[in-house]
Amino acid sequence: MRRAFLPLVGVVGVVFALDRWTKHWAATRLSFDRPVPVLGEFLRFTYTRNSGVAFGLGQGTGFPYYLFSIVAAAVILWLLLRRRVESGTRRFALALILGGALGNLVDRLAAGEVVDFIEIGVRNWHWPVFNVADSAVSVGVVLFALARRPRSEGESAREPEAGLPGPGPQERGASGSLPGGGPGGPLP
Repeated sequence: MRRAFLPLVGVVGVVFALDRWTKHWAATRLSFDRPVPVLGEFLRFTYTRNSGVAFGLGQGTGFPYYLFSIVAAAVILWLLLRRRVESGTRRFALALILGGALGNLVDRLAAGEVVDFIEIGVRNWHWPVFNVADSAVSVGVVLFALARRPRSEGESAREPEAGLPGPGPQERGASGSLPGGGPGGPLP
């Protein structure tokens, strides 16, 4: 069991360390007033502080957003420790999310806001400024949603995931042969 978690702990640690290091770098090297072009106008380093959630949503409301990070971290740890996630890809995605949640949690607990500094955009359209933790959480959420649990041999691709509601035997329709001679046969 310990061996299976070492790579996940490594992913969490790398995301957390990279987030902390880049935020420290941004706070000590960038100023509030002028963006630093990296790839022209497309990618710039723009130092800002965010009291809201990812991408500046909910700034200035005074809501204790650190609670989201604590709940997310607790749920992810529970899922991983109770072995509720079978897919390696989904476990990796949860490790990304956990590393990002912990990175932003440290900022929120220490200062009540997070350091954001990555800005992307073209002409007059610019994505809200974000950080490494936000990136890890976003990538993790998308990866988790796109990943499928591994199928066992002979399991149909259309069967629902374990624990999720799906059609019962009486809801599947009338019994009878499938067109083409069954599930493995050719369709007309």
